[in-house]
Amino acid sequence: MGSIRARKENGKLFLDFRYKGKRCREQTLLDDTPANKKRLKNLLDTVEAEITLGTFNYRTYFPESNNATKFEEISVRLMESKGDKKPIFRDFSQIWYDEMKVTWRISYQETISQVLNSRIMDTFGERVIDSIKKSDLLQFRATLGKVTRKNGKSLSADRINRHMKVLRMILNEAADRYNFTTPFHSIKPLKVPKSNVDPFTLNEINLILSNVRADFRDYYTVRFFTAMRPAEIDGLKWKYVDFERRQILVRETIVKNRVEYTKNDGSQREIDMSKPVYSALKNQFKATVGNDEDYVFVTTTGTALCHNNVTKRVWYPLLAHLGLRKRVPYQTRHTAATLWLGSGESPEWIARQMGHSNTEMLFRVYSRYVPNLTRQDGSAFENLLTANLLNNNKENIDD
Repeated sequence: MGSIRARKENGKLFLDFRYKGKRCREQTLLDDTPANKKRLKNLLDTVEAEITLGTFNYRTYFPESNNATKFEEISVRLMESKGDKKPIFRDFSQIWYDEMKVTWRISYQETISQVLNSRIMDTFGERVIDSIKKSDLLQFRATLGKVTRKNGKSLSADRINRHMKVLRMILNEAADRYNFTTPFHSIKPLKVPKSNVDPFTLNEINLILSNVRADFRDYYTVRFFTAMRPAEIDGLKWKYVDFERRQILVRETIVKNRVEYTKNDGSQREIDMSKPVYSALKNQFKATVGNDEDYVFVTTTGTALCHNNVTKRVWYPLLAHLGLRKRVPYQTRHTAATLWLGSGESPEWIARQMGHSNTEMLFRVYSRYVPNLTRQDGSAFENLLTANLLNNNKENIDD
């Protein structure tokens, strides 16, 4: 979605939007006033509607813009490519992106666009699509391995693989359409280190829940004992909390203040509430007195939490205060998984709670935490919590 912004140097408004996978900024001579913003907002709405319908003509709205000329040149090149000529990588990648983005979440669209329009485009943008060879791809990967980021660290294997995956998808599709052999044959991804599973013990959980700010105690109780991802718990609304069946329905997430679909279809799931979670949500409901469309955990202004802010202002200071090893808050998800395993719950039940399609990832990531597995219904986990939580927490989990 585009925006209306003002330039710092002159205070004039400009439009900021995306077209054919490219970020476009069009300057105006209008001052930053509410009336001018409203006028440009109406224009932007029209532009984005035509882009969606496929009827947008850049020069009609911005006749003097350099972008109008660039997009016209692209159109000419694409028309030529319908004959024997192949398109250049930049042009075909824009076609591919426009065709694929309807299947992606907005956050994933942004990720692909960011990856595509940086080092990949700088390296291959002007190359004819079928001139890119396997040796070019290997050289590009080797170059990525030598990149040093601002923090002095090299690009991770996962980040390099992300660049190569985007290249692979584009070149494989181009190979099918233009009848040439994909250069990605036999190029395998770099090995990525296993996920760092560093869960909290029940003693550490007790310590955290006993000392965390009162307005965040329910929040972290739910995080520790449900394995919800940050975007899932921050995007949780009351309409997805079923007290009668004691289930949390994971249906939406919130990413960069936008409500989005879950990570994938498998992430759409029902999480069974243990007694601590049930009690925490009951307490939170009394505190917020929210309606169905309201978020469960909110800021003082009633908006959804931003986990990055909570991490910096609440989580890390609390760990430091308690003298606990610094760990990312995502470890609360790992903690729930290892507690379930440690209590003897069925792997199939645990996989469903976590949103995994099968137990493969469960055993691969948490194999050293798997004991003798006997129970299947969540009761073993319930008993583990009841037996180990501090007395002041026990009082809160009685119905």
